[in-house]
Amino acid sequence: MNKKTALMYAVDLLARQEQSERRLREKLARKGYEEEEIDAAMARLHEKHYLNDEEACQRQFDYLYRESRSSVRQICLKLQQRGFEGSLVRQCVPSDTFEREQKAALKNLRLKFKPSADQQKMLASLYRQGFGTSVCREAVEEFTAEAEEENL
Repeated sequence: MNKKTALMYAVDLLARQEQSERRLREKLARKGYEEEEIDAAMARLHEKHYLNDEEACQRQFDYLYRESRSSVRQICLKLQQRGFEGSLVRQCVPSDTFEREQKAALKNLRLKFKPSADQQKMLASLYRQGFGTSVCREAVEEFTAEAEEENL
C-alpha cells in the first residue's frame, strides 16, 4: 500500500474541514512528512487557491459572529486556537460590536438564569464568558427589567 503524499493528505484534510496553514502544517508534521514535502504541498495549495488564511479566518469569524452566542473575545481565542494569527483575527472584528455583544450576553442569561437570580452571579458568568464590563452590566439590567415588566 502506497503512503499518500503530503499534498494528497492535506487535500483530504481540507475536504473535511477548512484549516489554517499553521494547523495543516502541524498535522502533516505529526503524520511524519518531511519539511520539504510539506513546503511543496503548501505552495501547491496556495497556487490552486485551496489555502488562504485571510479568507478562511474571515469566513470562520463571520459564521461564529452571526451564529453563536460567544463573546467576540471567545471567538478570537477560538480562531487563534485553530491556528490563525492574532493580527489576522483582530482584522476580522467589526469596529462596533457593542449591540451584538449585548444580544449575545442576553441570550446567555436567558438560557442559564431565571430573572430572579442573583445579579452578581449573572455578571460573573458573563465576565467568565469574555464579555466586557459595560456589556455585562447592560445585559443584566435589561434582563432583570424584562422580568419586572412581565410581573406588572
